[in-house]
Amino acid sequence: MKKITLLLCAFCALPALAQEHFSGLTTSKRVGILNGNMNPSEFANLGSRFEVQIFGLSANASSNKVGFGDLVGGDNLEDLIFAGNEPVNFTTNAEIAFPGFAFKALGWGFGISAGGHITANVIDVDSNLGRALVNNDFNATTAAAIIDNSGNQRVNATVWGEIGFSAARKIFENDKHRINGGITLKLLFPGSYANMGAGDFSGTIDYSTGDPILRNASANVNIAYSGNFADSFTESSDYTSSVFGKLKGMATDIGFDYQWKSGSSYKLKVGMAVKNIGSMTFKSDKNKSINYKLEMDAGDALNLNEFNNAESLSDIEAILNRPENDFFTETSETNDFKVKLPTVLNLYADYNLISKLNLTLFLQQKMNKDEGNNQIASQNIFSVTPRVNLGFFEAFLPVSFNEISGTTAGFGFRLSGFYLGSNSVLTAIGDGKQADAYFGYRFGFL
Repeated sequence: MKKITLLLCAFCALPALAQEHFSGLTTSKRVGILNGNMNPSEFANLGSRFEVQIFGLSANASSNKVGFGDLVGGDNLEDLIFAGNEPVNFTTNAEIAFPGFAFKALGWGFGISAGGHITANVIDVDSNLGRALVNNDFNATTAAAIIDNSGNQRVNATVWGEIGFSAARKIFENDKHRINGGITLKLLFPGSYANMGAGDFSGTIDYSTGDPILRNASANVNIAYSGNFADSFTESSDYTSSVFGKLKGMATDIGFDYQWKSGSSYKLKVGMAVKNIGSMTFKSDKNKSINYKLEMDAGDALNLNEFNNAESLSDIEAILNRPENDFFTETSETNDFKVKLPTVLNLYADYNLISKLNLTLFLQQKMNKDEGNNQIASQNIFSVTPRVNLGFFEAFLPVSFNEISGTTAGFGFRLSGFYLGSNSVLTAIGDGKQADAYFGYRFGFL
């Protein structure tokens, strides 16, 4: 089980580790494919007739408990995140922007893009339960810990790729106002999936014998895995080698933007988009999704140290199916299962304060709860970003308020087509609870 928590730590081996990816750049006046990925109507506002995206990477790790130094270092991370009594929320995720192309023709804007997504989460996990499962050297300071969580405690990881086809067009325009609309159809290529959930969990962890013994417990347990994660997810290659699987799903983005025009640009732009409306099906020979009902009688006991050396969810499945653990009753099993994308509502407003200086407000609101075992998690985010735009050079200072890591402040810039930034580099100085960075290159012509 300790190695299973490395699904979070493995991300530290990826290059440059808020799900507000490419913050500041996606609302730039220099509109490109990343803007269109945030709101498909932005393809009608392309800054050049032709736009080429070469590559981009945005990755982060954020927590409600551990600081920047621990997130970057990764040493004993599984011990640190389960310290104290506060429930644990922890996420690591990356968005890879592969080569893409967009262009304007006949009053329309069109785009073709490809991306990869890697995400791993600990969601509302009781710290006492986490310590007991991952640390067999833990010395309890109390005789027992009572766990009572009516939600669904989850450890989850998902890898998938997508190819998007976008179209946008001006809906209305006069001397002062303009309205655009756009849509993106995405083909989804699920790669790997792993989920361990414990809903409506109640019970007592008894430390009186020196080992963490679970007694008087009840819960609804889900174990699901697919692709590379069927056997392991402790190495970064388990994630990166399975970004694109077979075509097994579709999704849609739809959006609009309004501009209060000022000369050849705008004084104010307001946009709205609903992203990731859809789902994908994981289907392979190694697939499995099993639900169990845990009901322990007065004399039943489960030594949680049994899980400490489990390296995969199939190892945990084997432990649950041992004859002596007959208080776990299998209620359903399926080989193919559907996973919902993290549907979000994006709202933003970009206001030109004075020449070359803009202020952007951005809101990301998730549309689904993270509790479902078939739901990819997301965050609620609000950010304020002042920016200076000199045409070939742009600098921005995003200040974000994230559901998991709290307040973060960062810095980013664009020099012609190259961009580099972080949502949290400034708050990292004070050991903030998020570590992230992004970079890439794109160019436009004509």
